[in-house]
Amino acid sequence: MFKDETIDAVGVDSLWRKSHQSAQDSRGCQTQPLHTADAQIQSLSVSESDTQTDPLDHLTQLHDGDTPKSPGLMEFLHCVEDMVVKELEKNARSHAFDRFDVNWEDQNQTVSCLHRLQYPEAQERGLHVTSISWNCTGSVIACAFGRIDDGDWITERSFICTWNLDRKGLNPRRPDTVIDVARPVMALSFHPSRPSLITGGLYSGEVVIWDTSRTQDLVLAQTGMSANIHREPVYQVGWVPGQKKGELEVLSAGSGGRVLLWSVDAAKGELVLSAGYALVKQQAKGSGNVGVTSVALSPWDPDIFLIGSEGGLVLKCSFSAQTPAATPSDCENIVLRAPIQFAFSQQGGPIHSLHCSPFHRNLFLTGGTDGMAHLHSLLQAEPLASLQVSESYVFGVRWSPTRPLIFAAATGQGLVQIFDLGRRSWKPAATIDQTTAGQPVYCLEFNTRQTHLLAVGNADGSVNIWHLSTKLTEQGPRETAKLEQLANEVAE
Repeated sequence: MFKDETIDAVGVDSLWRKSHQSAQDSRGCQTQPLHTADAQIQSLSVSESDTQTDPLDHLTQLHDGDTPKSPGLMEFLHCVEDMVVKELEKNARSHAFDRFDVNWEDQNQTVSCLHRLQYPEAQERGLHVTSISWNCTGSVIACAFGRIDDGDWITERSFICTWNLDRKGLNPRRPDTVIDVARPVMALSFHPSRPSLITGGLYSGEVVIWDTSRTQDLVLAQTGMSANIHREPVYQVGWVPGQKKGELEVLSAGSGGRVLLWSVDAAKGELVLSAGYALVKQQAKGSGNVGVTSVALSPWDPDIFLIGSEGGLVLKCSFSAQTPAATPSDCENIVLRAPIQFAFSQQGGPIHSLHCSPFHRNLFLTGGTDGMAHLHSLLQAEPLASLQVSESYVFGVRWSPTRPLIFAAATGQGLVQIFDLGRRSWKPAATIDQTTAGQPVYCLEFNTRQTHLLAVGNADGSVNIWHLSTKLTEQGPRETAKLEQLANEVAE
């Protein structure tokens, strides 16, 4: 029914494709040619102009057509000119504000206790604060512990403690540094320019320098037990210019009547005796003992130093003295010299403290067992004035570093009396009770850097830091002139 059959292929050409191929054409386009050109421009000339005030002879001349803006100003200035010039000349000659510094801080009218520093171990053993000293930055206070009354001086140990008052989180019962000392410390003094160095004098006669910047073995140099040391307690130490320029030596003075100077050999850890002075009774022209109890260095003349003695003598001495002392010398390699130049009137007991005025080269203060503060001049033997300070002893006197007429005195009744010599009545301008149950105040020191601070060392083993009122620290008008007048009136 069905069978295979082959049929030829049939093709049909596309008329649509052919029609489009024939219709295609190529086209192109382009913009018109662009014409470019470069050009530069520059100013043809440069000009400068200045302005300046008219010459002096033209200042008062008005230009044509100008009129003063304030018609009455010129007439007023001409009217008051002579009066203003006269007042300015008078002010230029005035000394009303000499040495007056403006203080922009808040005025403080009260005296307040900022800190009561204590070392419990020293207090438990009943030790006294025998000496205090501020370092050269004014931020660190050091105190020496010992005994003023009777005690076992041979075996008694003591301490030197320091507190940094600027340290955050200050603990008044925990010193920053505690130095154990084998003997009681009777005097100490910070180095005037190196804040970590302290020198101290011991009851045994030794002199030591400690360096608180060390972590171990704080002893920098010491005299040791040699023939050159003091044989009695050292009651005063200090720093004085040395033989070499720029170097300082240690001064020590004791009850044996000797003043010794020591140079520092840090490499060997030794204090080497460089000069010595002996106080001879015949030279002092007094009958009392010439054992040294206090020394004051003159801030005006580095050759002068003052001595206070156990017998009440006050002596003016010279470092440059060359006369050999009429006393046997057991010191090696040096000859003891006799330094006394002048003897002031004798007082009725040991002189516990001396201090030279920082504002007048001839004035100094003394305090001792007679309960008086004596104002002296280097120019005469008798005191210029004597002020009743206490019914007990006066253990310390210090001039204010900012007020020429003010000084403070430490008493055996537990009080600090502050006097103003510029007042009509020489009664205390302020009385500071140390709240020590009447126990003595043995030492005090003004802070020469932070001048509103006063440190006071007490017999109960505490150190009080007082913030002084503005009236005790700010200098008034003509205070220096009044001090000069006071000195001249008595010296005439």
